[in-house]
Amino acid sequence: MSIYTTLSFDPLFSFNHCVNREREPSIHSSRPKLFSLTSSSTLTLFNSNNNCTYNYASCKPHRFHTPKFESFATNTDTLESLQSSDVLFDRSFPINRTELVEGKIFVRLDHGKDLGNWELTVACNLTGKWILHWGVSRVDDVGSEWDQPPRDMIPPGSIPIKDYAIETPMQKSLSSAEGDALHEVKIDLKPNNDISAINFVLKDEETGAWYQYKGRDFKVPLVNYLKEDANIIGPKKGFSLWPGALGQISNILLKSDATHDKVQDGNTGSRNTKVENSQLEGFYVELPITKEISVNNSISVSIRKCSETAKNNLYLETDIPGDILLHWGVCRDDLRWWEIPPTPHPPETIAFKDRALRTKLQSRDNGVGSSVQLSLGEELSGFLFVLKLNDGAWINDMGDDFYIPLPRSSSLIIDNRENQFEGVQREVTEVTEEAGEEESISAFTDEIISEIRHLVTDISSEKNRKTKSKEAQETILQEIEKLAAEAYSIFRNSVPTFSEETITESETAVESKTVIFPELPPQVSSGTGTGYEILCQGFNWESHKSGRWYMELKEKAAELASFGVTVIWLPPPTESVSPEGYMPKDLYNLNSRYGTVDQLKDVVKSFHEVGIKVLGDVVLNHRCAHYKNQNGIWNLFGGRLDWDDRAIVADDPHFQGRGNKSSGDNFHAAPNIDHSQEFVRKDLKEWLLWLREEIGYDGWRLDFVRGFWGGYVKDYLEATEPYFAVGEYWDSLSYTYGEMDHNQDAHRQRIVDWINATGGTAGAFDVTTKGILHSALERCEYWRLSDQKGKPPGVLGWWPSRAVTFIENHDTGSTQGHWRFPSGKEMQGYAYTLTHPGTPSVFFDHLFSHYKTEISTLLSIRKRNKIQCRSTVKICKAERDVYAAVIDEKVAMKIGPGQFEPPSGSQKWSSVLEGRDYKIWEAS
Repeated sequence: MSIYTTLSFDPLFSFNHCVNREREPSIHSSRPKLFSLTSSSTLTLFNSNNNCTYNYASCKPHRFHTPKFESFATNTDTLESLQSSDVLFDRSFPINRTELVEGKIFVRLDHGKDLGNWELTVACNLTGKWILHWGVSRVDDVGSEWDQPPRDMIPPGSIPIKDYAIETPMQKSLSSAEGDALHEVKIDLKPNNDISAINFVLKDEETGAWYQYKGRDFKVPLVNYLKEDANIIGPKKGFSLWPGALGQISNILLKSDATHDKVQDGNTGSRNTKVENSQLEGFYVELPITKEISVNNSISVSIRKCSETAKNNLYLETDIPGDILLHWGVCRDDLRWWEIPPTPHPPETIAFKDRALRTKLQSRDNGVGSSVQLSLGEELSGFLFVLKLNDGAWINDMGDDFYIPLPRSSSLIIDNRENQFEGVQREVTEVTEEAGEEESISAFTDEIISEIRHLVTDISSEKNRKTKSKEAQETILQEIEKLAAEAYSIFRNSVPTFSEETITESETAVESKTVIFPELPPQVSSGTGTGYEILCQGFNWESHKSGRWYMELKEKAAELASFGVTVIWLPPPTESVSPEGYMPKDLYNLNSRYGTVDQLKDVVKSFHEVGIKVLGDVVLNHRCAHYKNQNGIWNLFGGRLDWDDRAIVADDPHFQGRGNKSSGDNFHAAPNIDHSQEFVRKDLKEWLLWLREEIGYDGWRLDFVRGFWGGYVKDYLEATEPYFAVGEYWDSLSYTYGEMDHNQDAHRQRIVDWINATGGTAGAFDVTTKGILHSALERCEYWRLSDQKGKPPGVLGWWPSRAVTFIENHDTGSTQGHWRFPSGKEMQGYAYTLTHPGTPSVFFDHLFSHYKTEISTLLSIRKRNKIQCRSTVKICKAERDVYAAVIDEKVAMKIGPGQFEPPSGSQKWSSVLEGRDYKIWEAS
C-alpha cells in the first residue's frame, strides 16, 4: 500500500494504545482459584461472574462428586465422523484483539499548477479518519513557536485551533487505486510569503492518537524563505525533521524501528528558482508507520454426547490466524482447580508445570483458522482453557479463564456465574514467559492463599454456619478481605506499575458473602461503606459567609434523606487562617466560620436521626503556625498540639522544617507536616478519635492527600475505624497540543497507587473520570468514555469500588470555578455517574437548583435497581456523538445527541427518564 498522492503524510510509527507486556498467567493451580497472577505487575482478584451463555439441551441441578479422569483427543475439522447425539452446548466467544498494520507517510514538495508557486502534499496510506494538525514558522520568529498560516494557504474545510494552528481533514486521494486508503492534503505555497517552515503532526480522529516523528513535530523547511545560513532541502541536502515547539511528549504512543527516508529528485529538480540568496528544490520522502487496529475474531466451543462411548466430544475452533496454542486443563468441581487429565493426550501436546497441557491447534481443511477435538470422560465437571497466539499474546475471558461446564450423566452442570457481559470484548493480554520470576512471586502468596482457603472452608461448612454467630462470621469475612489485600500488597510492592486489568480487591470474597449469608446486612468497609452509598457535598466555597451554615444545613437533613443520600460531607471544622477552613491552625478549636462547636454537634445529630452518616473534612497535610522562630519564620505551633519545627518536612523551602523529607508533593501556602514523625502520627490519631467521640463524625474526607504517603493514611484509618473515607488526589491529566489525550492510564494509575498505599482503606475522588467527561461533552467526543479494553476510562474502570465519582465540588465549581463542568451539560454528567458503579457524589449547589427533580429521579433509579460500587458495566456504544451502557443488566443509559436503544432480546426495556441529550431505561 504505497502510491504517491499529494500531501502524502502517513502517521508515522504510532500506537493509539500501548500493549502491556505481561508474564504468563498463573491461571491454573491445585488450589481454589481465589485469585491468580496474571501479569508482572498485578494480582488479579477475579470476580465470580462468568461471561458466557450456555445453550444446553437440558439444565438440571447436579451435585459434584470426585470424578475419575479419562480423556483422549484427536484433531479433526468436524464432528460428523463421530456418532453423536444433538448438540448439548454451543457457544461462540467474540474476541476483540489488536493487530499492528504497516503503512507509510508521504511528503512531497513540487511545483503547483502555476509554476511560480509550490505545492506541499502530505498523505497517509493507512485507514483512518486523518487530520493534519499544522502551522507555520516565520522568518523573523525567535524560538520554535507555531503560527497560523495566511488565509490563502489554508485548504477548504480547515478549522483554526486557537491562534497557532490549523486542522485540515485529509481527503481520499482521487489518484489512489481501487481499494487503497490513501488520504492526502495539499497546501499551496506562494513565494511572496515570509514562511520559513511548515510544522505538522497527524491525528487519527477514530482513535484520538497523534503521530509524530520520534516524538517530535514534523518540520518542512522552505529554504527559499529562510535566511542565508538556513538548512536547504533537496535531493543533495536531504530531508530534515526538526524538533517541534512542544518537544518530546511522553504520552504519544509512537513506535518506529527506522525511518528509511527515501529522498528522490522531484519532477521539478531541473527547475531552479532562486529567491533571496537560496533556492527551493522539490523532494519526495516516504516514512514507515505502524498503527494498532481492532480485529474481530471468535472462539467457538460445542459439545456433543457420543452415543457409543457416552463421552463428551468437545470441539473447539477459532478463526484467529497463525499458530495457536491451546493451554488447557480439566476440573473436578465448581472450585475449578486446574488439573492434567490422564493420558492419552492429543498429538503435539506437552505438560506445563504439572498443572496444565498445551496443545497446538491444527489448521482447518478450508485454510481458515484452526481447531481441535477432545473426548472427555463424563465424570468431569469442567473444561478450562486460554489461548496463546504466535506473537506471545494470551487470550482469556475478561481476565478469567474460559470455563466450559461439561454434562455429566443425564443432567448438566449449571455454571452459577451469570452472563453479565454478553458480547463484551475478551481480554487479549500480551505476556512474556518468565517462569522463574512467576514461581518466586507465587511463593510469597502461597501461605496467604492457604489461610484464605482455610477461612473459606471454615465459614462455608454447614455445621459452622449454624454454630457461629453473625459477628463471628463477619469477622472471618473481614479477615479474608484483609488477607487478600495483603497478598496483593506483597505482589504490588515488587513491581513499579499497576496493570490496567487489575481490580485490587477480592470481589469474589465480597460476592460470596451474599451467597453464603443472604440474611446478613451488607459488609461495611472504610473504602466503600456498604457499597450502596450516595455522597453529598454539603457546602460550597461561599457557605462560610453566613456564619451559621451548620444551622442552615440542619434544615435540609430530612430532605436530603428523602433523596436517598446516605453520607453527607461537611466542611472543615477547625479554626483556620482562611475562612473556608483549609488553612487549619488550632485543630482542637472547632469554632469556625460555619458555626460553633455546639452547632456542629447539633447538625451531626440531626443527620444521624434521619439515617445519614457524616464525614468530617480533615486537613492533615499542612497546618498554619501560631508563632515565628528566631529567624522570623512561622513554624512554631500553639494550642493543644504545640509542635515545633520538627513537625515540618525538611524540604519545604518556605518554613525551615527540621523533620524528614516529604513523602509527597508540597503545599506551599502553609507548613507541610512530617507524618514520618511518631509524635505527629500519635497526636493526629488522638485528634481524629476525639472528633469521632466528641462530634460524632462517621468518617473522613481527606484533603490534599498528594502531600503525604498513603501508608500514613492507612495508619490513621485503622486507628479510627471510619464508616467511610475518601481522599482528594487531584493532579493534571495528560494533554497534547492543548487537547486531552484519549489514554489517561498514567493519571488514573497515580490515583490507584495512592488507594493501594492505603491498603484499600480509603476511596479516592475519580478526577480522571471528571476530566474525560469534560472533553467528551465539550467536544462531542463520546468515544473518550471507553478505554482500549472497552471499559470505563477512569478509576471507575480499574477499581470501581474505591472510585468516588463526581462532576463538581467547591474547588472546581461554586464561585472558585477552577475546573467548571461544561455548562448546561451537568445532567449528562449525573446520568453517567449516578447509573455507573463507584460511589457517586452529588454537589449541594446542583441538588438544590433547577436540577433537583432530575437528580432526585436518577437517585431513585439507582436505589430501586440496587446499583452499587461493584456493579457491572457493559458499554454498548462509545462513538462521536453518543455513549451508551447497560449496568447490571437492569439499567440502560445513553448520553449525547446520538441515537441509541437498548438491545432487544429476553429483556424488555422501559424509558423512565429523559432529558437534554440523555435517556435512562429500566428492564421490565
